[in-house]
Amino acid sequence: MKITKLLLLSVLSLLALPLMAQVSFGQPEKINSSWKFSLSDNSEFGSPQYDDSKWKTVELPHDWSVKGQLSPTLASATGYLPGGIGWYRKTINIPKEKQNEKLYIYFEGVYNRSEVFVNGQSVGKRPNGYISFMYDITSYIKYGEDNTIAVRVDHSQSADSRWYTGSGIYRDVWLVYANPVHIAQWGVYAYPEMDKNNGTLNLEVDVENNSDANSSLTIIHDLIAPGNKSVAKSSNKLSVAANQKAKSTTSLKVKNPLLWSLDNPQQYILKTTVLKDNKIIDSTTTYTGFRTLTFDPNKGFALNGEWMKVKGVCIHHDAGVLGSAVPRDVWRRRLLTLKEVGCNAIRTSHNPQAPELYELCDELGLLVLNEAYDEWEFPKRKWLEGWNVGTPGFQGAFDFFEEWGEKDLADLVLRDRNHISIFAWSIGNEVDYPNDPYSHPVLDGGKNTGFTQAMFGGYKKSAPDAMRLGDIAKRLVAVVKKYDKSRPTTAGLAGVAMSNETEYPGALDIAGYNYTENRYTTDHQKYPNRVIYGSENRHDLEAWLAVRDNEHIFGQFLWTGIDYLGESGRWPSRGFYSGLLDFGGFIKPRGYFRQSLWSDKPMAYLGTYPTPGKGSKSQMKDVWSQLDAENEGNSYVEKTPSMDAWPIWNYEEGQSIRVVCYTNAAKAKLMLDGKEVGQTKDYDQATGIIYWDIPYQSGKLEVIGLGKNNEEVSRYSIQSSTRPFAIKVLSAEKVISKNDGLAQIVLQVVDENGIPVMLSDNEITCRIAGPARLLGMEASNNEDMSDYTDNAHRVYHGRILTYIKSTGKEGQIKVRFSSPWLKPVETVIDVK
Repeated sequence: MKITKLLLLSVLSLLALPLMAQVSFGQPEKINSSWKFSLSDNSEFGSPQYDDSKWKTVELPHDWSVKGQLSPTLASATGYLPGGIGWYRKTINIPKEKQNEKLYIYFEGVYNRSEVFVNGQSVGKRPNGYISFMYDITSYIKYGEDNTIAVRVDHSQSADSRWYTGSGIYRDVWLVYANPVHIAQWGVYAYPEMDKNNGTLNLEVDVENNSDANSSLTIIHDLIAPGNKSVAKSSNKLSVAANQKAKSTTSLKVKNPLLWSLDNPQQYILKTTVLKDNKIIDSTTTYTGFRTLTFDPNKGFALNGEWMKVKGVCIHHDAGVLGSAVPRDVWRRRLLTLKEVGCNAIRTSHNPQAPELYELCDELGLLVLNEAYDEWEFPKRKWLEGWNVGTPGFQGAFDFFEEWGEKDLADLVLRDRNHISIFAWSIGNEVDYPNDPYSHPVLDGGKNTGFTQAMFGGYKKSAPDAMRLGDIAKRLVAVVKKYDKSRPTTAGLAGVAMSNETEYPGALDIAGYNYTENRYTTDHQKYPNRVIYGSENRHDLEAWLAVRDNEHIFGQFLWTGIDYLGESGRWPSRGFYSGLLDFGGFIKPRGYFRQSLWSDKPMAYLGTYPTPGKGSKSQMKDVWSQLDAENEGNSYVEKTPSMDAWPIWNYEEGQSIRVVCYTNAAKAKLMLDGKEVGQTKDYDQATGIIYWDIPYQSGKLEVIGLGKNNEEVSRYSIQSSTRPFAIKVLSAEKVISKNDGLAQIVLQVVDENGIPVMLSDNEITCRIAGPARLLGMEASNNEDMSDYTDNAHRVYHGRILTYIKSTGKEGQIKVRFSSPWLKPVETVIDVK
């Protein structure tokens, strides 16, 4: 259908507009700056007459918990950090010329149990701390005058989660101005289909008319391919009755579209315009693309027809010292590093995450399993004194599930359904954990039932009946299908043997098994139409082989991809320490071990520790392994070479040291100062690790990965250091934007020869001059429970990461790092 020159010019003018807010309509304005904050509670705080001049001024996103005092008296579940009740206030002048427009306020995330006030009047409550929400505040606004926005955040139930949540307005906030007739919130839905080499982009647009007159509209779509070329257009009429909604549906055909894939994540841009009387009254931009998803109970998963293994990780939403207020550039760096170690998918365990995370996965080429809940109608155990020890608590989000559960899930799907990276929706995680809280007579079956996790006793008649799981799952799946039929539903099943007695697994399109690899074969035989994968898995080699060597298992999601706060072990412990990356986003030894299993690129890594039985302690630092070692007591024996060996080469002369190599080479040889030590060894299929026990001698230790014909394919070295001498900047941005620009400065303590001093724990002080502020310093030491709110911190393995954010003005930032007895260093960053 031809589009008039006027309409074409209208569409082209959209190219000059900034990216739209995630609500998909209107003109957004981010309002993150200069909020007033008080960690206290008073009913007068919502009043516009209240004097907040003595309150602290904060910038959003803001997480007050991470700035609190770590204490062993607080809950281990949330990282020994506090909750509380806090208030935010902001005064905004709304121009008088806007009085004929609608005005909305949109929160991407507030943890939790929030209530929003405008000029003293409550405009709504939202208990779920992970769900994005919006209020129409038009009728509360005084146009041409100052208006007071106040937000009460109630995280007084500080131990309401099994992991760290953060507290406060920890994501972006927007004002959205709009014509009374506009696209509905999250009202554009674009989903692709492929027929051989031809693509179809199916489109739905919901429009709401908030005026008292009927509206005759034109809905225009223009699909822009990579390279900024328009490849398909449509124009459709739509009539919307006064104070009603209406839907426009159409489709765009594209021959031989570029496909979104993991290695080449091609994205298209959909420009959607609403016109009335040939004038633009609303518009939005949607990133989309073309790809196919295939799930088969026998062959697993295929992306674009290519059968593959999903090499996934579970991630939480915090970033160490930053808490839950994580800038986009931090996630970009982390996701790129995960791809570097061979990861191709993430699971948003166990809640929706910030919109920016999904945008980055679209852009970078990572599959996303988007998850909604960790508990439904009843609470789970929340450990207070250490992971799986002591007496648990039972605070949680269960008390509002009945009222909000389906609404929250619908909003999750509506918000995120256009992200091309999302390949499945998860309605829950471990809600079927045996006796936590549900129970079933099968729990009296003993060890032969197939459980691999603690059951907290046998069948408990007084506990909630597990048969309820099927009914709830059906309700939640129906909600997902109402808003997106293009992707499968799933869940992470913890008590598979119990859930198999219910309708729960059958309500799902694909079934996730948490730590239940021993049922992969038996359940495949018993339920031949069930698509099975590992939704949560430990890092051991056997768990990966259960995926690699079983065609019908399409993948696994390791627990976890990145160290996270909370779910801590006994004090001192900031969080769960099983990540491939540490709190600062650096690759840990087990990350290199995983790279040797997952990556197609040649690699090698060297780590060391005292030979077991000769002064060595367990190298395993995650809470599982700590509990395993505790249970075995003095009888603990290293069963396989450690996957947690750090690249340290500083010991006592002659001490017996185990040198481990993680590599995907066929064999490896070890060199010390250019001379071979030990013997060339073949890759160990049983453990995935090559190792040598050698006497320590200072120098340069190097491993060379060899191919089948003894050709060199990879190399990695470590070197003995002398005492700490200087602070060195390993990496730092040279230029950042004045608008939310972030510098991530990596420092390393080195000796006088520039060699990293891995044993250093010097305290480094950061001082900043210029238009920037310090967000935090992260050394990634899980056992360091010192103050994280100041500008001084100890390095770990000689390294620390500093986050510095611009404050909105152009200029030059000078950053100086110093430490007693060490040579200081300065770096300069331009802000433009």
